[in-house]
Amino acid sequence: MKNIDSPCIRNCCLDESDICLGCFRSLDEILQWGSATPEQRITVLSNANDRKIKHDLKYKDGK
Repeated sequence: MKNIDSPCIRNCCLDESDICLGCFRSLDEILQWGSATPEQRITVLSNANDRKIKHDLKYKDGK
């Protein structure tokens, strides 16, 4: 399996739930990224994508 790069975009800012508003990973996911297996990284990326979608829907219309 090929290497899965970090989704970090160097725009780190944690919200009140310790979710980065740059990459949408949790603080724990960020800290564990370096030792995560490719399967774990895929799960993290999927969870982060779900969080981004929810965030975008919530704030799209200024709600």
